[in-house]
Amino acid sequence: MNRAVEELKKVRTLLLNEKEEDLLQYKRKMADTSLSERRKEGVCWYPLAIERTAYSAGERLLVRVSRPKEHRESHLFQSGKLVSLFSNSGNNKERQDAVSAVVNRVGESEMIITLNADDEPEWLRKGHLGVQLMFDENAYLEMERALNIVINPQDERLLFLRALLLEDQEASFDEVPAIHFPELNTSQNNALNRISAARDLAIVHGPPGTGKTTTLVQSIHHTLKKEKQVLVCAPSNAAIDLLCEKLTGKDIRVVRIGHPARVTNEILNITLDAQIAHHSSYKDLKAIKKMAEEYVRSAKKYKRSFGHDERQQRRLLLQESTQLKKEAEQLAYYIVNDILTHAQVIATTMVGASNYQIRDRRFTTVFIDEAAQGLEPATWIPITKAKRVIFAGDHCQLPPTIKSITAARAGLDETLFEKTIQRNKADVMLQEQYRMNKDIMRFSSRYFYKDKVRANSEAENWRMFNQDRVLEFIDTAGCGFFEQVVKESKSSFNPEEADMVLKHFRQYIHLAENQLPQCNPSVGIISPYKAQVNLLQQIFKDIEAEFEKCTLQLSVNTIDSFQGQERDIIYISLVRSNEKGEIGFLSDTRRMNVAMTRARKKLVIIGDSATIGQHRFYSQLLDYVNEIGAYRSAFELMY
Repeated sequence: MNRAVEELKKVRTLLLNEKEEDLLQYKRKMADTSLSERRKEGVCWYPLAIERTAYSAGERLLVRVSRPKEHRESHLFQSGKLVSLFSNSGNNKERQDAVSAVVNRVGESEMIITLNADDEPEWLRKGHLGVQLMFDENAYLEMERALNIVINPQDERLLFLRALLLEDQEASFDEVPAIHFPELNTSQNNALNRISAARDLAIVHGPPGTGKTTTLVQSIHHTLKKEKQVLVCAPSNAAIDLLCEKLTGKDIRVVRIGHPARVTNEILNITLDAQIAHHSSYKDLKAIKKMAEEYVRSAKKYKRSFGHDERQQRRLLLQESTQLKKEAEQLAYYIVNDILTHAQVIATTMVGASNYQIRDRRFTTVFIDEAAQGLEPATWIPITKAKRVIFAGDHCQLPPTIKSITAARAGLDETLFEKTIQRNKADVMLQEQYRMNKDIMRFSSRYFYKDKVRANSEAENWRMFNQDRVLEFIDTAGCGFFEQVVKESKSSFNPEEADMVLKHFRQYIHLAENQLPQCNPSVGIISPYKAQVNLLQQIFKDIEAEFEKCTLQLSVNTIDSFQGQERDIIYISLVRSNEKGEIGFLSDTRRMNVAMTRARKKLVIIGDSATIGQHRFYSQLLDYVNEIGAYRSAFELMY
């Protein structure tokens, strides 16, 4: 057994462990628990009110539901999650009146879901409605299927790609004339040329703010001059939707594969569902389906007690209906095939690349964005369809989300992107960043990117106002701001530190009001801990009303939710403060890299140096803030 096969079999075992842990966590929250207990766990809304129903552009049924004020506990619902909409009298037994759905959008009190049903359920208006999370096994099945294909490949090209990505096979490149796009910088053009010359593999390593998406879109556009169609993937719906927006902006014909509920409104019209509904033959398809249904209804009017002629008529009606359904299937196949054939880009998530509509399609080039966030088994799904693979991502930012700590430690948290960038000489790193002031950028560049990232001349001196400190570390050491833990979730929070964030924020925004003729910054309040985020959301609620001159665009959330985003001002609450120097979640320095590089003009980090300073990353961070004069004691703000 060669090394690649052994490695893949190990990954397959770890994937099964992850699935078991995911299912176990789901059952703990759902099995043998009352609806009120599930509400507290954040996996159920009950009871619900129907606010409105409507049909989407893809003719899917949308339902807007709301929950009462007294049941607005924190929850785990997110866009794209699979849920069950059910009706019952409050028991926990198997339900007949239930239909699966996907979450479009969710807020504190309202949720929009797309039903996986053609028509409105007859019980929808009868009350006793609830929505709860479902365990989605399909993704695991598709990842396991892909691993099995790669372990036993049926074609030579996939065997070669396996050796290239997991063994000692090196990527090769053609000698092609260099291309230069004036809108790209030197390293971006180098990446584009690397992709253009690659026979098998190219890797774009994109640190924060370096224009990875811009480079990738330009590379896709250039590739389409030589190839009729490419597959473009990313691990998350948000990442692939962003790419779709950029690609359609270049007048590229894109088809977005995936459930319409999982895409943004901006690209809903390019989903396969929407393009089917707008196809020139769709009216004919609807007419045939309607006629088939009418034949079935007519046939059901006849009962067995009818005579021979009536039974014969019933049989003929059902035969006619069956024939019409076959015609409808053939026409539907033609419509889908016509749309997909004429698309220049087929875009989907990694797991979505297994969709039955494109399962048998093959592509000369597959682009995989944010590849450093995708589980290895998921990354193999689009690769099984490829002759050539282009990775883009950054393994120094957020890793994949893994439920099983054991599986993660055993190697499931190492992505195929990481393995490939270490084993091949196929990567180009983008080196000019356009997002942040050089003082915000410099520590990240030193620690993660060998000090190779440089700030663009327009961005390097960005700040909110003259004489402002671009970076501040507020040290709570000695203040007695000790962390606490939520018993149910085991998540840490720090009330005194949260109050310190609020105090600094108020002072700073009032100062900005006095310094700026127009004050309308975007602000992110970030913490690695969900319990601290919940607390910060409470104390920052309605804070905008306190400022007369300043119009704030404020969001408070976890670090993970800010991946790929940026704000003028970022506050980071580190939370951990204890006598043992335990930092737990903070030891994942990639997460901190993401947090710190969201800020454009102002970064404020609040934490306890005595607790975090024993870790190499934070020790060097403290040295850096001292070096640039960014250190402040929390005692300065307390008195």
